[in-house]
Amino acid sequence: MDDEIGSRWRDPKRHLWLFGLAVPLSPFMAWILVRFLHLGVFWAAGAIVIAVIAPLVDRFVDQDRTNPPEAVMKSLERDKYYRWCTYLYVPLQYAGLVFGCWTWVNCPMGPFEKFAMAATLGVVGGVGINAAHELGHKRTKLERRLAKVALAQPFYGHFYVEHNHGHHLRVATPEDPATARFGESYWRFLPRTVIGSLRSAWGYESARLRRRGRSPWNPIRNNILNAWAMSVALYAALLAAFGWRIAPWLVVQAVMAVMFLEAVNYLEHYGLLREKRPDGRYVRVAAPHSWNSDHVCSNLFLYNLQRHSDHHANPMRRYQTLRSMPEAPQLPAGYAVLVLVSLVPPLWRRVMDRRVLEHYGYDPTRINIDPRKEAKILARYPSVT
Repeated sequence: MDDEIGSRWRDPKRHLWLFGLAVPLSPFMAWILVRFLHLGVFWAAGAIVIAVIAPLVDRFVDQDRTNPPEAVMKSLERDKYYRWCTYLYVPLQYAGLVFGCWTWVNCPMGPFEKFAMAATLGVVGGVGINAAHELGHKRTKLERRLAKVALAQPFYGHFYVEHNHGHHLRVATPEDPATARFGESYWRFLPRTVIGSLRSAWGYESARLRRRGRSPWNPIRNNILNAWAMSVALYAALLAAFGWRIAPWLVVQAVMAVMFLEAVNYLEHYGLLREKRPDGRYVRVAAPHSWNSDHVCSNLFLYNLQRHSDHHANPMRRYQTLRSMPEAPQLPAGYAVLVLVSLVPPLWRRVMDRRVLEHYGYDPTRINIDPRKEAKILARYPSVT
């Protein structure tokens, strides 16, 4: 019966994954729209795709909670078509970056238009970090190298180390700098996660090299240093080709890419906490420890990242086989919407705090609470403490 189901099943989203390439193509789309519509706002085409088009499609298209049959999982994993959907992101990302630099120098743009193009490139770089996330989890040398290349644009090469060796071990615990705490705003989370992840990544990479009898300052063996070297080489090449006028906008796009990535980190595990076993260790990561969303459009752009519980349970699983998990806590919208909501703390608290409390039966002792807010939150819900 399973073989019969497997032979009949066809991935209904197979060709839709190519829509994800609209993001790295957005700098070119921006130039075309401005050229023919004469509206400078379209230099922000990348931001418009993520912040306007994706949420609208998510709003009017039903969520997809279907999963591939177990019988097709192995063949679906081996299908190289899906790999090329991510491989192609990287060269298009770099083509768009070079083109964006060209527009800053050669197109009649005021400061607002240049900032809008920086926002477009920031979205490309931010989603590029997500493409690097998909590639960096895999075992092939090509995919791991492409992950580092994708991370060079936003100058965030340490993510390659920290995400795999830090976040996946400590997710949904107070020790994880990439897990947002209940009551913690995005703006407080941002510096904590950026600094904490960098320290953590350096600690893991230094320890790895010392175990092998090598210096952590070895620029060839250290995965952080060689990733940063790629960023330095990239920025130097762009400055040599286009001049110092593009320097501030390169910084802006990198900052925006990191902000986008960390906003996604912020919402993925907000307030969630793994229980401790009698021996003091945390329980194994399971579905209740990640927020999930089955909104179609934002999942296409983010390579199913929103099926986050299955990703943490099976980090090596490729994006096309990630499963919807109904037992996981569900977000009220896709990442595209909630990234914007996270930027406004009162709105975020109104949307998400109630959901965290409901998930834990209004027992705040089971929640990953911001230590600065702990006394206030525990006092607010005394009946269940």
